[in-house]
Amino acid sequence: MSCINRRDLALLALRTGTGAVLMAHGTQKLFGWFGGGGLEKTAAAMEHMGFTPGRQSALAAGLGETGGGALLVLGLATPAAGAAAAGAMAGAVSVHAPAGFFAQSGGFEYPAFLGFTAAAIGLAGAGRYSLDHATGHTFDQRWMLVLAFTASAVAAAAVVAKRAKGRPDGDEDAV
Repeated sequence: MSCINRRDLALLALRTGTGAVLMAHGTQKLFGWFGGGGLEKTAAAMEHMGFTPGRQSALAAGLGETGGGALLVLGLATPAAGAAAAGAMAGAVSVHAPAGFFAQSGGFEYPAFLGFTAAAIGLAGAGRYSLDHATGHTFDQRWMLVLAFTASAVAAAAVVAKRAKGRPDGDEDAV
């Protein structure tokens, strides 16, 4: 097996695994699948965590995870997919950060890993076994990568800053 085939197979495996996990988390928020709360309960939880308005925040997080994850699985619009998923995970990291790094203590380890992995896939590209490759990289242009990551970073920073500004000091009960 050539190095190129191994790289493409590795990207396929990484995209599929990461995308599927993100989709599962997103559909918990949007539809209540896999034991999730669905949109209404997620919206209430988002409000409690300081993401206002809760319904729009729940939709944004759920769509970022579900849509970004689905596009990663397909290998379509990979820069936008990676950026969307990474942006959604930035919000999750902000919630879990007060508990420290490790997931066993409620920390941000897991959402950070998902976010960095999605971002890395978006930066690397989907590889040969993808819809991006099949469509001649129509939705995977350099300018799209710059635009997607810039927009996602600005949006995530704004959401996290708004959440931090609206929360009383020391209010970490929502972690």
